Amino acid sequence: MTSATPRLGSTSDLFFPLSFSLALLCCIAVSNATGDEAAALLAIKASLVDPLGKLGSWNSASGSSHCTWDCVRCNARGVVTGLNLAGMNLSGTIPDDILGLTGLTSIVLQSNAFEHELPQALVSIPTLQELDVSDNNFAGHFPVGLGACASLTYLNASGNNFAGPLPADIANASALETLDFRGGYFSGTIPKSYGKLRKLKFLGLSGNNLGGALPAELFDMSALEQLLIGYNEFSGAIPAAIGKLANLQYLDLAIGKLEGPIPPELGRLPYLNTVYLYKNNIGGPIPKELGNLTSLVMLDVSDNALTGTIPAELGHLTNLQLLNLMCNRLKGGIPAGIGELPKLEVLELWNNSLTGPLPPSLGSAQPLQWLDVSTNALSGPVPAGLCDSGNLTKLILFNNVFTGPIPAGLTTCSSLVRVRAHNNRLNGTVPAGLGRLPRLQRLELAGNELSGEIPDDLALSTSLSFIDLSHNQLRSALPSNILSIPTLQTFAAADNELTGGVPDEIGDCPSLSALDLSSNRLSGAIPASLASCQRLVSLSLRSNQFTGQIPGAIAKMSTLSVLDLSNNFFSGEIPSNFGTSPALEMLNLAYNNLTGPVPTTGLLRTINPDDLAGNPGLCGGVLPPCGSSSLRASSSETSGLRRSHMKHIAAGWAIGISALIVACGVVFIGKQLYQRWYVNGGCCDDAALEEDGSGSWPWRLTAFQRLSFTSAEVLACIKEDNIVGMGGTGVVYRADMPRHHAVVAVKKLWRAAGCPEEAATADGRQDVEAGGEFAAEVKLLGRLRHRNVVRMLGYVSNNLDTMVLYEYMVNGSLWEALHGRGKGKMLVDWVSRYNVAAGVAAGLAYLHHDCRPPVIHRDVKSSNVLLDTNMDAKIADFGLARVMVRAHETVSVVAGSYGYIAPEYGYTLKVDQKSDIYSFGVVLMELLTGRRPIEPEYGDSTDIVGWIRERLRSNSGVEDLLDAGVGGRVDHVREEMLLVLRIAVLCTAKSPKDRPTMRDVVTMLGEAKPRRKSSSATVAATVVDKDKPVFTTSPDSGYL
Repeated sequence: MTSATPRLGSTSDLFFPLSFSLALLCCIAVSNATGDEAAALLAIKASLVDPLGKLGSWNSASGSSHCTWDCVRCNARGVVTGLNLAGMNLSGTIPDDILGLTGLTSIVLQSNAFEHELPQALVSIPTLQELDVSDNNFAGHFPVGLGACASLTYLNASGNNFAGPLPADIANASALETLDFRGGYFSGTIPKSYGKLRKLKFLGLSGNNLGGALPAELFDMSALEQLLIGYNEFSGAIPAAIGKLANLQYLDLAIGKLEGPIPPELGRLPYLNTVYLYKNNIGGPIPKELGNLTSLVMLDVSDNALTGTIPAELGHLTNLQLLNLMCNRLKGGIPAGIGELPKLEVLELWNNSLTGPLPPSLGSAQPLQWLDVSTNALSGPVPAGLCDSGNLTKLILFNNVFTGPIPAGLTTCSSLVRVRAHNNRLNGTVPAGLGRLPRLQRLELAGNELSGEIPDDLALSTSLSFIDLSHNQLRSALPSNILSIPTLQTFAAADNELTGGVPDEIGDCPSLSALDLSSNRLSGAIPASLASCQRLVSLSLRSNQFTGQIPGAIAKMSTLSVLDLSNNFFSGEIPSNFGTSPALEMLNLAYNNLTGPVPTTGLLRTINPDDLAGNPGLCGGVLPPCGSSSLRASSSETSGLRRSHMKHIAAGWAIGISALIVACGVVFIGKQLYQRWYVNGGCCDDAALEEDGSGSWPWRLTAFQRLSFTSAEVLACIKEDNIVGMGGTGVVYRADMPRHHAVVAVKKLWRAAGCPEEAATADGRQDVEAGGEFAAEVKLLGRLRHRNVVRMLGYVSNNLDTMVLYEYMVNGSLWEALHGRGKGKMLVDWVSRYNVAAGVAAGLAYLHHDCRPPVIHRDVKSSNVLLDTNMDAKIADFGLARVMVRAHETVSVVAGSYGYIAPEYGYTLKVDQKSDIYSFGVVLMELLTGRRPIEPEYGDSTDIVGWIRERLRSNSGVEDLLDAGVGGRVDHVREEMLLVLRIAVLCTAKSPKDRPTMRDVVTMLGEAKPRRKSSSATVAATVVDKDKPVFTTSPDSGYL
């Protein structure tokens, strides 16, 4: 009987349905994962602000796979492994939904506008291999968590505002190869645990506030190739353990407080190609072991306290391109081997106590671009072959004892940009041919023993901007077209034996800003064509034999700030309009034959009588009244004195010249002895790198906050097309740097305004003390932080010129808004003007009361009040500011602008906080009336303060004083404006003790605050929108 039990099927019968089920489950899982990842990406998009619409493709409605969306990278299985959102101007937040991307290995958020703290979710992804959040505005402490990412190899958080200690748990990410925390605000010390990162090749911590000693454990990172930890406050010695970093190629320990010697163990590193130790307190000799670094390309140990001689072993560095030993205490000679280095491009040895000659072969077999050996005691001839390679751009030799002629080879050196050889003992003539060099910008040969004529070919130059031939023995007349060089900004030939007159073939001299022909034998009249130099700021013709009347056109030059015509034979009256130029700050007409009344306009109202002395025919103004008995009684006496002065002038010249020769000899010998035995380089505050507009060796940028651009990018913007303003202290340029989405204002200071690294005294020598004082003051001003003070971002310097960097304000100045192109378009209601007044008051109160030491601005005026994108006021232009070191200290230098100067300045020549308050009162009156400080309607010798006081005294139409355009005829607005008018009158009280403090002013303005909102915000936004950058990487978004 057959069994009824059913027989089981074969294994293959069951395999197909089982495998089908498993495949179906996998498809469902992948489908679910895909849906979860798409949802996570959409949640991330929803949390972001995307002004450029870069994430437009992230859209589930399109039906496309999320792996095809822009900036998303998936693997072969369709799992998201990377997000690259770099450079999209994104802001907002990164939500926790990013944790739903479980296969994520790479996140790049570089160069966006993210703010606030870094989300914890970003450091909580265990699969992460790469995290780049650089160049954003993330702030706060860096979160803990990345130490658990076992696969993390790359971390870049540079260029943010992170603060607090460095995250110690990073040391647990043992696979890490790159760690970059540069350009933040981290503080504390380097965690010793970082020494466990044995695979780390790049460590970047520069540009923070880190301090303390360098931990020895730091040098256990045996794979390290690049160590960038400069621009901090590390102290102590460089550990000898640095010699264990056998793979090190790049070492940056610059700008700190390191001391002790350079460890000889540094010479054991065979791959080291770059060493930056500049601007520390490192002492002792330069180790001869550095000569073993055969791979070395860059060596900069400048601005330290190094002593001893330059080791001859440095002549073995056959790959060396840059050698910078400037600003130390080195002595002895320059090794001959330095002149044989086959790849040397830059040699910086300035401000030491080096002696002897330059290596004779220097430049002959080298691509030498830049030589600076200034301010030493070097002697002998200038090597003839310096430009044999045809690459020399900068030749800086000043303040030495070089002798002999200027090498003829320089006249054919077409690469030359600057020749600075002043204050030596060079003799012979100024060689012909320098004017034909196509790139030569500066020619400084002052203070030598040159004779002969000024070569005519200098007038043919199309590139020279600065010529100084002063203090030589040059004779003959000036070349006829010398002042018409299209690029010439400064021409000085003082203290020579030049004859003839000022050339009449001046043309339009489009760039000339300073002309010094003092102490020569020039004669004749001043050509009226000189007034065509529309950018002339300083003119000195003193101690010559000029005759005739002072041209009235000179008095009308709108930019002229300094005018010295003393000790000549000018006659006639002082032009009646003299001194009315708002730029004029110094005028000297002493010892001429001028007659008639002294005008009572502008600067002449407060001029020092000594600047008019020796003109017996002058009267009135600051001198005794015309026709007074005292004047008549002294007339014959002063005439006699004048004749006596004329009779003895020849004898005076002879005696003076003899005394000068003796004095110069004594000073010269003393200078050489001093430099040979006592001079040290510790006074240097900033390195003096010279500018080459197209070269590869930029100026040095000293930044007061993190900046994303370089000095070279700033210099590229310094051209005539970018000039936005000019005044007595310098020229202002707008610098657009689209690559960094940044716009800054660059003020290039005139030489008279100062230079951090070099301030020249009257005899042409470097005044290190003055330079250091200027640099210290600029740095103090760079620390000012207030919403109503334009932020000083830093400065670029090259030992001759200084350019200060500020925030750029696209809405221009208050002067332009009230009286210029913005009139009727900006600040069109009282509330907006009140807000400007309150902002300026708050900024001045900060300077006067919250800064230690207090800061006096000294030139408060509407053109120095700038308006940002929100029409908020910011005080600008500290070109005349001085720091008050002691309480109640005053400053006895020319200060302020006509119409804003406090009356006491006329008889005390001193300013303090109360002078700023007076000037602020004038600005208030401008805001209230819409009028300029000086207008013909006020009457002769009357400014806006006198005009308003007279109207108030006579009670004649007080309400008519107020600007009707902003509501001065509307009752409730008029009442608010009258309250502020009372404050303005208090601020401009004649006696300084009757003026309130700025804290009092802020309080009073608070009580006069309008109860409405401004209607100007929309107008302002419309005005500036076209110029507003899409985004900025500045921590203070305030380049605008």
